[in-house]
Amino acid sequence: RPQRSSGINAEYGGALPQTWEDPNHVDSGTGAAGDDDPLDAVEIGSAVATRGEVKQVKILGVIAMIDEGETDWKLVCIDRNDPMADSLSDIQDVEAKMPGILEATRDWFRIYKVPTGKPMNEFAYKGEWKNRDFANNVINETHGYWNALMSGQNAKINCSNTTVTSSKSNISVDEASGVLGSQPDKSGDGPPVDASTQDHCFVSRTVPEKVCH
Repeated sequence: RPQRSSGINAEYGGALPQTWEDPNHVDSGTGAAGDDDPLDAVEIGSAVATRGEVKQVKILGVIAMIDEGETDWKLVCIDRNDPMADSLSDIQDVEAKMPGILEATRDWFRIYKVPTGKPMNEFAYKGEWKNRDFANNVINETHGYWNALMSGQNAKINCSNTTVTSSKSNISVDEASGVLGSQPDKSGDGPPVDASTQDHCFVSRTVPEKVCH
């Protein structure tokens, strides 16, 4: 989605399917509830990704970002077909083989919302990147929340789908096509783009911070 940014991030961002950060669950490690989204993932491979591309990745680690009081886990991973994939198996390998990328990624997540007038993001665990095993535990836990969501335990979210046959919200392809076909036509240029989206912002990286020491 279009977004003001305080810099150019070095990775491609995506999400891990069949995960959900439950806003009704307060994580014991972060002290904050989930952000009501799938797990975010940053892919650090060298290939140029396309919008909507599906990649098979190796999970390498995770960091616990706190975004406006909500837990917002950020996985770090690499495309399994990347030339460096065989040499990266855990978070310490990333620092050894790609020095500086974890620090730069954390820094970008800390400041990227500042140009919109929002405060810097914070991190649980003192900004420490956790290893692969920790990340896999987060994945398993949020997959459990997703399963509960798909079973119909949350009436506020429409979980209609054509692929999860065991869910109460499973519908046929014809039904899904009907839903899509009933939506208003959104072709055309749309509203004009606010000129402020082209502004350049400078955010000093020397400001005092409570994390990442």
